[in-house]
Amino acid sequence: MHPKALLDACADLVRLCLQFEHPADAVVSRYFREHRALGPRERATLAETAFAVLRKKLLFEQLARSGSGPKERKLAILGFFGPRDFLAAALSDAEKQWLATCDAIPASALMAPHRHNLPEWMAQALQAQLGEDFWLLAQNLQEPAPLDLRVNMLQSKRSEIQKELAQAGIASKPTPYSPWGLRLETKPALQRTDAFTRGAIEVQDEGSQLLALLVDAHRGEMVVDFCAGAGGKTLALGASMRSTGRLYAFDVSGHRLDAMKPRMARSGLSNVHPAAIAHERDDRVKRLAGKIDRVLVDAPCSGLGTLRRNPDLKWRQKPQAVQELTEKQQAILQSASRLVKSGGRLVYATCSLLPEENELIAQAFGAANPDFVPLNVAEELERLKVPDAASLCSPAPSGDANPDAPPGGTFLRLWPHRHATDGFFAAAWVRK
Repeated sequence: MHPKALLDACADLVRLCLQFEHPADAVVSRYFREHRALGPRERATLAETAFAVLRKKLLFEQLARSGSGPKERKLAILGFFGPRDFLAAALSDAEKQWLATCDAIPASALMAPHRHNLPEWMAQALQAQLGEDFWLLAQNLQEPAPLDLRVNMLQSKRSEIQKELAQAGIASKPTPYSPWGLRLETKPALQRTDAFTRGAIEVQDEGSQLLALLVDAHRGEMVVDFCAGAGGKTLALGASMRSTGRLYAFDVSGHRLDAMKPRMARSGLSNVHPAAIAHERDDRVKRLAGKIDRVLVDAPCSGLGTLRRNPDLKWRQKPQAVQELTEKQQAILQSASRLVKSGGRLVYATCSLLPEENELIAQAFGAANPDFVPLNVAEELERLKVPDAASLCSPAPSGDANPDAPPGGTFLRLWPHRHATDGFFAAAWVRK
């Protein structure tokens, strides 16, 4: 495609994404369906340009106040994913001069919102948690996330898959914490590889893999993934169980469960039983009360830990919606806990960075349910041979903290800028 035509297409896609009527990945997918003549490189340029604009929206909108021409075109120029000489071929002399002026502005001259590119309510909440470390997180959230794979240990060893991918021209390295993970240096067409076709690999962030590892599902057990979605963690749990026992995948969305079916077929698992439920108090849930060995509650949440992958979320999410989510999270966790049998394990998890969806939910549940004894997640991950497990967990409270606060290591707390994963939280209990 000619540079001018590709830049025009980028501006059109940016315009559609900034309407925020649908998630950005859905907007991009629909655009590609409507423009089937686009090649792989053109699709990559379009998608990455739109996501770059979403990541740095406040800065780019400020810069776009200068210069001439439509706003969406200027935003697409600023976020263009591709060689500068290719982009230059699509620009007028005035646009080239304007872009050079924008490029020359030092970061130190920018106002705080144009440096962190977050809604103010979100920036304040994160800065309250992290202090000066907030700026490292803010910078990290403006970069694309790496592509992590989970090796299906039911079929293959990680080292074997790494060699197989290398032979296909795909470089990877073992993830530092998950024993199942590989991290790719690029974003190749994995669907064309034999490893993907036969179910030996699945795309899954390393943090998500660690959540499944923390459940510690064993052969022959009864396990429930309470909010299974499209089944990434479900498949990891099934592999841990060596396709034995019984693994229920519950979700209120039958559509999301349907998306699991082709992945499940590739995986070779025979112990997974997807089931759509009406709500957390569904009769299917009641019939299993007190019978389940392991329950994972990967609760619906704000998703703010995934902003590198879903940068539109920071503009679509609102504080009022977070408050509504916390009420739902409390109800789901309480209902799911009824499934756990004596001696069984309950894991509550989110991909949020906010304490009101994480620590506060876990602490309220623990106070209301004394028959659930909290696990020290750091110690549990050490037992599971996760390297440097303590660094993945909340630190011990300082001397002037609430004396009733849990000790350090009680909760899993993954941060993109510290651990190179999506942002995740997890708490775990054993029922007396």
